Amino acid sequence: MRSRYNILPMPFLLKNVLVLVCGSVAAGKAPTALRRLREAGYTLQVIATARALEFVTALTLATAAESEVHTDLDWFKVQPGGKHLELSHFPDAVVVLAATSDTMARAALGLSGDLASATLLSVRCPILWVPAMNPRMWEHPATQGHKTTLESWGHHFVGPVSGKLGTRGEGAGMGRMVEPEDVVGAVRALVTARDLEGLHFLVTAGPTREYLDPVRFISNPSSGKMGYAVAKVALERGAQVTLVTGPVSLTPPPGAKVVQIESALELKAAVDAAFESVDAVVMTAAVADYRASKPSSEKETKTSSALTLELTPNPDILKGLGERKTHQILVGFAMETDKGVDKAADKARRKNLDFILLNYPARVGEGIGFGADDNEVTLVRPDGTFEVWERMTKLEVGKRVLDGILERWKERNVK
Repeated sequence: MRSRYNILPMPFLLKNVLVLVCGSVAAGKAPTALRRLREAGYTLQVIATARALEFVTALTLATAAESEVHTDLDWFKVQPGGKHLELSHFPDAVVVLAATSDTMARAALGLSGDLASATLLSVRCPILWVPAMNPRMWEHPATQGHKTTLESWGHHFVGPVSGKLGTRGEGAGMGRMVEPEDVVGAVRALVTARDLEGLHFLVTAGPTREYLDPVRFISNPSSGKMGYAVAKVALERGAQVTLVTGPVSLTPPPGAKVVQIESALELKAAVDAAFESVDAVVMTAAVADYRASKPSSEKETKTSSALTLELTPNPDILKGLGERKTHQILVGFAMETDKGVDKAADKARRKNLDFILLNYPARVGEGIGFGADDNEVTLVRPDGTFEVWERMTKLEVGKRVLDGILERWKERNVK
């Protein structure tokens, strides 16, 4: 019996990206975009149109990409097969950066009068357009018609967005290129296997706040970065994501259904409401263990006397989900100071979890854990077996967590 879930082989991440830089004012953003793509782990090749080189030099692009920049001069060199065909075998994806209406028109009409256009006709991989032009040009029926044609062939678009324009006197409008970080996210989504399509993930993130009075509360230093990373990667791999988040300064990943909460009781209510409809829960939120027994409705006045607080335990949200679960995969996070693996395995057993991720507060000062971009965790199973994951980015931890969840799905549902 086959599962109703669309479970594909383990995820893969393709690495070679060919970037075509076009002759828009936004070509000035190209060096930053190239650096961000390289920092994300992609190997780059760059083609710059003649117009692009009027805005940014080939040397600047080559330095940012750490690779040679190809121009029309390369195309007209005498060589067997042609430079456009040679380059067409390189990429796993093509990014047309600062894409102009002219470049879109050439591609939609199948023209091949320069190296960039000829290469676009020759590649056999996903193509991502990152438009940048005057709003009147973007909104023109010809440009929109070319966009429709390209999309009908399976090409992808990110942007443009509304914002301040580079053309003098034009003010703002729909035509501004998206930021380099958005380009990286779009590329990652394009070349990452969508092996989680059909699955619905519930991810919790950030701290909770337990108010003592209207202006004072008990909380913790959780930044939400771990949960937001899990949500981001799950969306890129095709999953539906409900993100229940405490108060953080992060922007939720596009496409997530976001539920804002503050207290542990609000978190419990949000998680309980969504639980029956989801396939996996990743509980990264740092939930306060206690709340004030009798919070004051008025701000308490400071006195010179000692203050005694009466606290009452918050419910164990994940344990409650473990008692209710039917088909769901449950993943928890734990922080321990000693005997971490034994305690984490005991928690996984008691709470009916599929596995738990263990990390240590002592590493926070080393740029790991709370508030940091990196983490170092140990995956612990209920039977006490474990895997140590050395220091890596929280995005990479998120990928591995999702890999583990996918493996559990295959074990349960594929016969």
